[in-house]
Amino acid sequence: MTKSILRRALLAGALATTATLGLTSLSVPAHAQLIVKDPTNYAQNVLQAARALSQVNNQITQIQQQAQSLVNEGRNLASLPFSSLQQLQQQVQRTQQLLGEAQRIAYDVQDVQQVFNGRYRGQALTGTQAEMIANAEARWADSVGAFEDALRVQAGVVGNIDGARATMDRLVTSSQSATGALQAAQAGNQLLALQSQQLADLTAVLAAQGRAQALESARTTAIEAESRERFRRFRSRN
Repeated sequence: MTKSILRRALLAGALATTATLGLTSLSVPAHAQLIVKDPTNYAQNVLQAARALSQVNNQITQIQQQAQSLVNEGRNLASLPFSSLQQLQQQVQRTQQLLGEAQRIAYDVQDVQQVFNGRYRGQALTGTQAEMIANAEARWADSVGAFEDALRVQAGVVGNIDGARATMDRLVTSSQSATGALQAAQAGNQLLALQSQQLADLTAVLAAQGRAQALESARTTAIEAESRERFRRFRSRN
């Protein structure tokens, strides 16, 4: 009850003060009165402030877009954390080492030519009986060595399969989780390198098998030539 009376008294006092100020303003001379703001100027100022705020917002948006673009570029330029190059090179080197350990006849054009001239054609098939036997044994050793080499190369290539499978799994995982264009490209390039390594292994196997088959075919042909020579000598004696 007391609070309500106090509120009414304060309100009455405020109204009286307002009325007094209103009367006072009427009695004040025109040159001493307060200047009233022009609503048109106020609206223009508000409009200009709104335009300025809009420009600031646009600039902020552009800065945010530029920052995001830099972040994206950083992702695109980030390198793939996994590299299989060294492992692939080691596998290729192991296969090359097996090829380089070829017995008796190396993978060399001059060496092949020299061996064939000495054991597979010409005087090697028409020498003395002892020379013919020695050359036949040498050709047999060439074939056996070539087949052994082919088996060793095949074993080495098969040994590379597990490593190639593990490398492929990691590369596929890295490609799927790539955060940028560079990482995706690097993963793709490494997958191509893995495929090239596997093709190199396949080429090595085919080369080793072809070498063994070629030497065996050459040995068979030499045996036929020696047989004809022996038959000719037998007939000449009789």
